[in-house]
Amino acid sequence: MSTRTLTFIDLVFVEGMDDDYFSLQAILADNHKLSCTFLLDVPGLGYLEGGSDNDLKENTKVEIPFWLAQTLSLNEFTTFPLPPPYAPRVRSALNASPSSVKLSNLVGQGGWWYRWGRRLADVLDDVPQSELLGMLLRAFVGRLPNLQDLAAHHAGADHSAPEGGAGSGEAFKEGMEGDERELFGVGQDSGRLVKVWYDSNWGRKTK
Repeated sequence: MSTRTLTFIDLVFVEGMDDDYFSLQAILADNHKLSCTFLLDVPGLGYLEGGSDNDLKENTKVEIPFWLAQTLSLNEFTTFPLPPPYAPRVRSALNASPSSVKLSNLVGQGGWWYRWGRRLADVLDDVPQSELLGMLLRAFVGRLPNLQDLAAHHAGADHSAPEGGAGSGEAFKEGMEGDERELFGVGQDSGRLVKVWYDSNWGRKTK
């Protein structure tokens, strides 16, 4: 992999997915819910379970948003397994064919699979953290060529069907998660600008 590619990927995973307090994407990612198990009795929080008890008992499982689960887990009040969107089954499917996995189905339309995964990794120990980040990176690298081809096709910069046919291209588009949809929009805009330049006098002079 070239240094240029690594620089771009670092930009997306580090700067593009920042945890800015005012970032709408970060807020949406933090609202994904986790199934957490409490490691001790907690007075006064029984309402989180939806029952009539005033207190939460040890080993009680409750679904709570990530922004709360993160704080509780870092302070060893709760623990949680990796949620289904990052389970071994998904990892195997991505390893077999990255572009065939509909990430939007894993986190819901408008969801942020990469961002939530990166936020989850911040809470994990070294080994599972490394495995999860590696999964995110491999998925991104494996899906990027299809995203670029499809964006160029929709921009009109390439009037031939994307590799694999129009049907598979549209299926991939439907399966894009939030960051991929943003990159797809950027690719479309870039493709249109290139086409405008290519059709202009300046573009014709360089042919």
